Amino acid sequence: MVAWGLLAALAAGSAPWAPWLVLGAVVYTTIPLAIAIRYRGWPFYPTRAFRVLVVRTFLYAQLLLPFLAAAGLVGLLAGAFIGDPLHAGAWAVEGTGVALLLLLAAGYLGARRLTTRDLVVHVAGLPKAFDGFRIVQVSDLHVGPQTWHGSLLRIADAVRSLEPDIIAVTGDLVDDRHEDAGLYVAGLGTMSAPDGVFIVPGNHDVYAGWDRLAPALARLPGTRVLVNEAHILRRGTDVLTIAGTGDPAGRSFPDVNAAPDIDRTLADVPAGAPVVALAHNPLLWPALAERGVQLTLSGHTHWGQLAIPALRWSLVTPFVEYAMGMYRDRNATLYVHPGTGYWGIPFRLGAPPEVTRITLRRTVSVFPQEPDKGTHKAEGQELGQP
Repeated sequence: MVAWGLLAALAAGSAPWAPWLVLGAVVYTTIPLAIAIRYRGWPFYPTRAFRVLVVRTFLYAQLLLPFLAAAGLVGLLAGAFIGDPLHAGAWAVEGTGVALLLLLAAGYLGARRLTTRDLVVHVAGLPKAFDGFRIVQVSDLHVGPQTWHGSLLRIADAVRSLEPDIIAVTGDLVDDRHEDAGLYVAGLGTMSAPDGVFIVPGNHDVYAGWDRLAPALARLPGTRVLVNEAHILRRGTDVLTIAGTGDPAGRSFPDVNAAPDIDRTLADVPAGAPVVALAHNPLLWPALAERGVQLTLSGHTHWGQLAIPALRWSLVTPFVEYAMGMYRDRNATLYVHPGTGYWGIPFRLGAPPEVTRITLRRTVSVFPQEPDKGTHKAEGQELGQP
């Protein structure tokens, strides 16, 4: 109310019709907020038009509002010294608005720039038959009516081009409705790999109704939905385990059976077999590492959708312990994927959508060093070498 009131006052000083324009913006962007709060979402299935023209507009407005109001306040104070505070405040709002729109345009272009990344992880005790095993990871797709079908086909093509042995989809497949499963299946349901496609739930999948979403995903050919269970891959006598956890959001929804249970996840792992764990939320990594899981693939953070990788900084770095990229603790390695889609608005700077190929390499050594949870290796380097 304070921010909108300030903008309305500044608008009144620039043109007699401008306050009505501000009032229209208030109504158009606040009603969706009230509905979302009242129903904890939408009481109907939001179409593409609704998500683009209403939800996205509402999100952009809530994002820009504090910056525009702050600029107006600074302009008012500065303008007081020249005797024209209203016009100075209006100019400050207009200039800030143009700068923010340019920034959002750059972020929109960044959200459309699909990239691929190659990583190599050395796994202690990896059997010879799995040396060079290729995992292609996609994460945080957030598929919904706002997602263009063509962008999903581009992702499927990128995955195929990386020639995976398995495909790992590490959560947040859909945005917020279980009905979005049909859109995921239509765009990415044809993804396949010789040893299968493995899916674990993310928090948005839980919110969407995991109990109704999971069966639709499990029906996809060659796909296994892993929730606190493991799948054993065999090459003759050699074994590699793919384990998948639930998501911490599931603890608030006990009826959907999606909460994490590390003990149950690893209960059927053969003794001495290396484990690759899929866990949407990287906060599960310490418990997995403590249980001897050599590699954990996560997502969830999106790298804040705004990042400076060279500085290992992202919008979520101040708030999340495992925010972006690669971490290592003795023989345990974590990769936090930046996401292949986006959440909220199509905006990504420094954290473009990514399809990642992780190649496993064999090493028999055990790391003697102390934990190094901040270690990060750049794209293409060999990770985990003794």
